[in-house]
Amino acid sequence: MKLITVSGAPSSGKTSVILRLIDCLRQGGQEVGVVKFDCLTSFDQLRYEEYGVKVQVGFSGKFCPDHFFITNIADAVEWGERTGLDILISESAGLCNRCSPHIQGILAICVIDNLSGVNTPRKIGPMLKLADIVVITKGDIVSQAEREVFMGSVRQVNPRASILFVNGITGQGAFLLSKHVMNAAAITSVRNRRLRFSMPASVCAYCTGETRIGESYQMGMLKKMEFKVES
Repeated sequence: MKLITVSGAPSSGKTSVILRLIDCLRQGGQEVGVVKFDCLTSFDQLRYEEYGVKVQVGFSGKFCPDHFFITNIADAVEWGERTGLDILISESAGLCNRCSPHIQGILAICVIDNLSGVNTPRKIGPMLKLADIVVITKGDIVSQAEREVFMGSVRQVNPRASILFVNGITGQGAFLLSKHVMNAAAITSVRNRRLRFSMPASVCAYCTGETRIGESYQMGMLKKMEFKVES
């Protein structure tokens, strides 16, 4: 079975891209399933179910979504193997733009919205910088010049990635993406593999449910700013 990790900011078009990708993969006889990782709620599973896609959904709640992903992905792969999938796609939202959901040796895709702003690629961390493929969506809404400038910004952040424009409505560009997916290596497990980059780290009082504000309530791993007063 092949495992593909797909990440990107909320509303960047990940689910639409995945559905168009599944269209192409099904033409090749591939059985595809999806594991959706989110924080509080999601209705994307309804779209997958209507499409006849086997799907599992997990909500991290108060838990860091990145840590939730990495503590469940091995079990997700085992579910995919038991279900008889040819390809398992994990979909996760990079809510803080610092997320690191990519695994060494596993094809990593980052979806980014062409309408998010030309400087947005520089604000995104490992989920863009360490992706194998960067999928740019909603390029049909902007001019060719704007697409080129945005692609240049992506290229500056991640010069080694393949950059593809995919239309989540028409499916244009999804066939080429499916070719990359079909060339991905097959695996049987992700246990003992490593992330491409360390997760955002913090073990503090707020991680365990503290809601009060003030230094007397702040314990554990903290990072404080220095505020200078100009005379």
